[in-house]
Parts: sequence; structure tokens; C-alpha cells
Amino acid sequence: MILSRYVKKNAFFAILGAIIALWGLQIIFSYLAELEDVSDSYTYWQALQYIGYRSPQFLVQFIPTGALLGAVVGLGLLANKSELVVMRAAGVSIYRIVLWVLQPALLFVLLSLAINQFVLPQSNHLANQIQEPDTALLAKVSGYWTVQNHIDDATGEPVSSDIVFIDYADVSGNIGEVKRWHLDKDNNLTAVSKASGGQYLTEQTQTAQGADTRVLYQWQLQDVQQISLLAPQADITMENINDVPIANLQSTPQDTIALPIAPSSVYLLTRRPTSLSLTQLYDYYRYSQSQGVRSLEHELLFWQKLLSPFSILSLVIVACSFVFGSLRTHSLGLRIVVALLFGLFFSYLQDLSGFVALATGVSPLLMVILPIIASALLGLYLIKRQR
Repeated sequence: MILSRYVKKNAFFAILGAIIALWGLQIIFSYLAELEDVSDSYTYWQALQYIGYRSPQFLVQFIPTGALLGAVVGLGLLANKSELVVMRAAGVSIYRIVLWVLQPALLFVLLSLAINQFVLPQSNHLANQIQEPDTALLAKVSGYWTVQNHIDDATGEPVSSDIVFIDYADVSGNIGEVKRWHLDKDNNLTAVSKASGGQYLTEQTQTAQGADTRVLYQWQLQDVQQISLLAPQADITMENINDVPIANLQSTPQDTIALPIAPSSVYLLTRRPTSLSLTQLYDYYRYSQSQGVRSLEHELLFWQKLLSPFSILSLVIVACSFVFGSLRTHSLGLRIVVALLFGLFFSYLQDLSGFVALATGVSPLLMVILPIIASALLGLYLIKRQR
């Protein structure tokens, strides 16, 4: 019991120190990189805020590598004082020592899951709001886009259509900026409207031709401004062209919009995949299945977050394999460097496997779990050699 607490304490503080050190370095270097983009519209304070909101993401990224490095340092210090040799001479097996090291690592596993679930969705969204690129709206692919076709009930022919863009939605279904492009039946632009936001009202059932029914969800839009294009006049000449109006601006305090999508789904569709929690990614997966579509990026992030605990534990097993053995053969410093290089290699391997899944359509679950299995098997093999 005393040996168990001693090993766990050393492993815990070594892992904690390694994670904090790597996290701090990443924050400093990221802030220095942001200073290159500082301008009148992006101040030093905004850059600091952006890095602050991104810091939970950095912490999650470095927990696996920090656990690897900390386990090597913690066990390495024990081996440097010959304490591991005494433990093994007393009959303590290598596997028991490895199990003792894995237990404090589980605390950081829980920390990583908690940050992924409760912190990252909000912090990443706040970071994206600060550093939103100032580009044309047509080049912006985030948010929710849809096309609404308006059908004549008498003839069943399309009479007009709207292209709708919703910038953001919260968990209650309230939406942010809404922009609509109104087209006639020949797809000619007739008007453009913008609303500052909207509140969810209710749902209604609509019966279309053929007795088909569908559920529409209504929002009340605020501060609506609409620019309507006027029909060209026949008496326009070069002399009076500047005096003839071509558009009309109208402002209304409220308007309504109906969409065939639930408020919770709008929330999921307007958020970036990296800003979704584990449960939200699963909800998006279920929604995409119901729509007959598939998002490999959402699937990949779901499996990466779900299996991240096993990544941490597999790296700790590898770290233990680096320590056991005579320090006369390889110094502790060299083992720390090798462990750090292996941690970076494992991170790059995970990124590469993710890119392969996105590019080829191979199962994201398979590509995420392969590096974890390979790392764990390598660690167990190296530990077995030390017996």
C-alpha cells in the first residue's frame, strides 16, 4: 500500500508538471504567432482573449503527450535512485508498477473528457467570434444554408424560392443573423432581406398536395430590412438614369420564417464540428442518418473524442516501457527525448490517419483506433522484453 501510494504520487505530479509545462509553452508561442496579425481591427487584447479561449483546446491536445512525458520522468526519477530495482527485488512485478502509474493517468483522462464535453463547445465558439475572417458572405460556408421553394396550392407549380442563411443558433433554438435572397420562378433575384436575429415560436403541421404532411418550425425575426429590386421602366434614358430608382428599402420590426427543421438541429448545423461536444456530435450523427447524408468530419471528431482516453493510457504504457531497464545503457535524459519524439510521432500519426479517413472514406473508427492499438501493443511488447 505504501509503495502504491508512493509510485502514484510521483507519477501524478510528474504528469501534471509535464502537461502544465507543455500547455504553457503552447499558449506563449500561440500568442506570439497571433501578434503578427495584430492591426487596428484586431488588437493585442483581442489576440490575448482569443488565445485564452483557445487554451482549453491546447490543454486537451497536450494531455496525451504530457502523460507520456510525465510517466517517463516520474518513473525515471525512481529508476535513477534505484527505487524501481528495489521494488522489483521485493517481488513487485512490472505490470503492477505499470498499473499503479495508469491510475493517476485516469484522472487526466476524466479531465480531458470533461473539457471536451463541457468547456470546448463554448470556448471554441467564443474564439471563432473574435477571429471571424472578414470575407464576403458568399465565400462563407459556416452556418446553416437552405433553399425554400414556394408552391402554388392550386397548380402545384413553383412560384418563387428563397435562399436562407442562418449564422448561429443557441441551444434554446433562438437564431442569430438571418439573410435571405428572394428569387422568382425563373431564379431571378427580386429582393434581399436581413434580420438581426430570431426567437423560436412554435411548430405547425402543414398538409401539402397528395395528403402529405410535414412539420414546420416557426421563428419570429427582429429588425428586418429588405431591399426590393424594382422592375425596369421603359422610359429610362441616359439623361434620367440617375434619377430613376432601381431598388426600394423597407424596414419592419418583425417578420416570421418557417423551416422544416427542429431548433435543436439548427443549433447543430450552425456550429463548427470542433465546437460540438461529444454528445452533440452523436446527435448530429443521428440527424445526418435520418436525412440520408454522412459527414465524415463529424464522425472522425466523435471517435477521436470518445477514444481519447485510450490514447492517453496507451501512451502511458509506452512510457513505462521506456523506463524499465538499466540506466547505464541509456540515460534518463535520452529516454525523455525519445518519449517526447514518440509522443509527437503518435500525434502526427493520428492526424495522418484522420486525413486518410476524410480523403478516402475509410471508416473513421478504424483509422482512429489503429494508432491506439499499435501504441498499446508496442508498449506491452517492450515491457515484456524487460521481464
